[in-house]
Amino acid sequence: MSEPQNLRFTDLHPSMGDSRAEILAGLAADRKSVNPKWFYDERGSELFDAITRLPEYYPTRTEKKILSDNAAAIGERCAENCILLEPGSGSCEKVRLLLDAVRPAAYVPVDISAGFLRAAAVDLAAEYPWLAIEAVCADFNRDWSFVESLPAGRRMVFYPGSTIGNLEPDSARQFLEQIRDVVGNGGGAIVGVDLHKSGDILHAAYNDGAGVTAEFNLNVLSRLNSLMDAAFDPGRFRHEAFYNEQARRVEMHLVSAEQQTVRVNGTYVDFDRDETLHTENSYKYTIDDFTDLAASAGLVLEQTWTDAEQLFSVHYLTTA
Repeated sequence: MSEPQNLRFTDLHPSMGDSRAEILAGLAADRKSVNPKWFYDERGSELFDAITRLPEYYPTRTEKKILSDNAAAIGERCAENCILLEPGSGSCEKVRLLLDAVRPAAYVPVDISAGFLRAAAVDLAAEYPWLAIEAVCADFNRDWSFVESLPAGRRMVFYPGSTIGNLEPDSARQFLEQIRDVVGNGGGAIVGVDLHKSGDILHAAYNDGAGVTAEFNLNVLSRLNSLMDAAFDPGRFRHEAFYNEQARRVEMHLVSAEQQTVRVNGTYVDFDRDETLHTENSYKYTIDDFTDLAASAGLVLEQTWTDAEQLFSVHYLTTA
């Protein structure tokens, strides 16, 4: 079946290249870790979508309400006929809350999972026949060269979900610097940021009763098996998530249930019993802290929208 006329899909075939070396280095470290971007194969993306609908997981529904309630104001900030880019677009669910208000000249969803991105873009193109969609399969953590072929126009980056919180503070600053360079003079960004709050609320959000977050976390082992010709057995690990109050971040780990040796890419990785594989951080910010972070990257926070309970925030940033 041919793609909708208002959709152009570009697959840059993100190279594993240095990624295998990066994964092996993380597994060989004293404190083993893996980049959370590897969560998002097709199954991982489906599981994360399921997480966003869980009663314990407040960020998605709270951010969606903020976006919906303030769509007109956000649209005024973006200016009609902008080029709206969404790195890590996933199912393109949240952008639907803004499209009618923003009326971009083109929407550019970017994701590392080609199959999931194509399916989401096809659905969106059918739902919004007036919208030009330039879907790009790329690893935006490494390569933004695709922006050179985009239509001319004021560039805006939409980065919801507090995905910025998955980055270490220095990496978050570097990512915001990349956004500054991509949008250039006159451009801007809409960034969702989860706020610092009670540890009880955060613990429940990352340890849901249905076990979906645990399945999502464990799925990264299946992804590593595929990417690295590895032999991880998810049944020999368990999910663990907790709020590190001092660092102001939720940490997700996979805990080895026993002493074991796992074949990975022609070599072997040893795990002690109860040793962890650190799979994700999710930093929580105060509004002042995020303002300072944006400023360090050369961006000015011009407006913030929050919910009544101050659980979540959406920020409008411009180039300094």
